[in-house]
Amino acid sequence: MSLHLPRLGVGPDAPFPPVDSALRRPDGLLAFGGDLSVPRLRNAYRHGIFPWFSEGQPILWWSPDPRTVFDTATLRPNRRFARSLRGSDWTLRADTAFADVVTACAQAPRPGQDGTWITADMRDAYTALHAAGFAHSVEVFDGDDLVGGVYGVSIGRMFFGESMFSARTGTSKAALFGLARQMRRWHMPLIDAQVGNPHLASLGAASWPRERFIESVDVLAEAPAPVTGAWTGAFGEMPAAALGAPD
Repeated sequence: MSLHLPRLGVGPDAPFPPVDSALRRPDGLLAFGGDLSVPRLRNAYRHGIFPWFSEGQPILWWSPDPRTVFDTATLRPNRRFARSLRGSDWTLRADTAFADVVTACAQAPRPGQDGTWITADMRDAYTALHAAGFAHSVEVFDGDDLVGGVYGVSIGRMFFGESMFSARTGTSKAALFGLARQMRRWHMPLIDAQVGNPHLASLGAASWPRERFIESVDVLAEAPAPVTGAWTGAFGEMPAAALGAPD
């Protein structure tokens, strides 16, 4: 580990280094060490920082520049996908299968990746965040079968996306669009998508300078959360067909 990379303090409330001190190569690497406790993770996300490391590595903390984001006001399916959704029997729910969504994301094959960064320790950490009311999933069901989903961390009126999966073509996109639709209703304007790729760009993701992103997080994370605890009741059951119509 580079001597130029700060090690986090032992206490879960130990401060992170300023994000503008993150390395340029690899982009956004900020610090190492610490733990994955609920207080530490909340503190990290609140400051636009997230953990990302592989099995056998120390815990690594990142804040890349630029940052990939979705604007929920404009995050909607294109005409072709909207038309297919209108004929769909899928149903979307929230926080009814969080652990299953995380496990499915960990097992999903990723082009160019060998293995997964969603290790057993990471699954345990986000399960604890979920139990504390700060991590949520949006799930897509075909009857009783879980066929897609997305999960992430919500603080105030900010949502930090972590991962999504599809067991059927288009179900991860349906989960993302369903999340955005509900967030619009709750006046939550921004989904963090961390690091960009062509797939996210095709869905409408934008690239923001880190400074702009952090300024937005500072405001949104301090705003009152629209829902405390599980999202299940407030989200309800959303027919995927509704995602194909204007809202």
